[in-house]
Amino acid sequence: MSKMSELSAVLDALIECGNKLTQTAEELRSFYCTNEPTQKSEETVPQKSVSLEDVRAVLAEKSRVGKTAAVKELLRKHGADKLSDITPSEFAALLEEAEVL
Repeated sequence: MSKMSELSAVLDALIECGNKLTQTAEELRSFYCTNEPTQKSEETVPQKSVSLEDVRAVLAEKSRVGKTAAVKELLRKHGADKLSDITPSEFAALLEEAEVL
């Protein structure tokens, strides 16, 4: 093996070692420091659940500003004629669509 090949292999091992060290440090930080989430831990944290009241407040405001027809169409799109008939699993998607109106 030539000196350049050996150097390249050592550098590859060093880079891999550094990557593993960084990964370990991030995991330790996310385990011990809950007030400083890393970018990786933000991806694994589930989103806040959306309540019926959250959706109702947004839809009511949209209706107040004259978008009642669009609100009713959103409800139909999610399989219901009224908000109370919508399943809680649909709340987040419905809220996201309603905020765009």
